[in-house]
Amino acid sequence: MKMVFLGPPGAGKGTIAARAKEAYGIVHISTGDLFRAAIKNETELGKKVKAILAAGDLVPDSVTIEMVRQRIAQPDCEKGFILDGFPRTVAQADALTGMTGLDAVVNFVVPKEVVVRRLSGRRMCPSTGRIYHIEFGPPKVEGIDDETGEPLIQRPDDREETIVNRLEVYDRSTAPLIDYYRQKGLIVDIDGSGSPQHVFELMDAALKAL
Repeated sequence: MKMVFLGPPGAGKGTIAARAKEAYGIVHISTGDLFRAAIKNETELGKKVKAILAAGDLVPDSVTIEMVRQRIAQPDCEKGFILDGFPRTVAQADALTGMTGLDAVVNFVVPKEVVVRRLSGRRMCPSTGRIYHIEFGPPKVEGIDDETGEPLIQRPDDREETIVNRLEVYDRSTAPLIDYYRQKGLIVDIDGSGSPQHVFELMDAALKAL
């Protein structure tokens, strides 16, 4: 099963990918994780990415595409994979089409107000990076990390006005990608507003029906 996951920030792609990875015995490939691993392992691409990010520039398509190409050629991807964070553009989608076929492109559809509620409720421990949610996974003591006792913070990109802007950027950049895959008959729309278990069950049933 070779899949791409699409969906706005806060759609729960990572959570569902973790369940799918276990259920289907396939690999979850996040481009963010790829970049971090390449930098840590000091590969040729990693050195290139590190220099680009250090200069404050965006990683060009060519570098991202090559990183994905190398990753999906690994033996652990033979049974299948979930791509999360790639492709982000039609040019990247064209490159992926040249590398491999896909079984499905799962598009998690989540209303804007649900995304805002999910993301704006996140709180983080500054020293450990542990994430809480004031509604869905609160700390034992309000505003305090369970282990370190530090005051929790809200990341700037989890503030409501920033989230709304991120969603608008996502809609603009991803709409062409959804059209691209819909024309190929690969899009599977899934309501991502329920619990992770419910969303996974919806996706699982839709994939089995393909």
